[in-house]
Amino acid sequence: MTLFLSTFINKVDRKGRVSVPASFRAALADQTFQGVVLFRSHGHACIEGFPQSFMAELSDRLDNFDLFSADQDDLATSIFGESVQLPFDGDGRIILPANIIEYADLGEQCAFVGMGRKFQIWNPSAFEARKSEARENVKSRGVTIPKTAGGA
Repeated sequence: MTLFLSTFINKVDRKGRVSVPASFRAALADQTFQGVVLFRSHGHACIEGFPQSFMAELSDRLDNFDLFSADQDDLATSIFGESVQLPFDGDGRIILPANIIEYADLGEQCAFVGMGRKFQIWNPSAFEARKSEARENVKSRGVTIPKTAGGA
């Protein structure tokens, strides 16, 4: 299973090129599509990132809605209609489209944030605020990781 771990701050050049962290690329090495799929987050001012193969799982999950329901249509539009497939160049970089850079308010740097099966791309200072908020939410609500079906 692909796992994205840790946080990396990388430079974004004037053309929108950014190096995907080496450990993220290594996690994607077994994928047919050598690149990433990105779309705007629904909950934060950041970008969601996935392997191409995980997009099929998202599509399967959408099958839990009626095919022509408004909810299914809205989610499909906001995920698949806004997704971009970005291949790695020879140096492990991707080119971020202008609308993604604008949405996440990315400047000369961005933060790649590993989140297990997905990753996010943030403005580094916005991520610092989000990280503090997340820690406080976990602490104040006493959130813990649920047990697996086997009880472990």
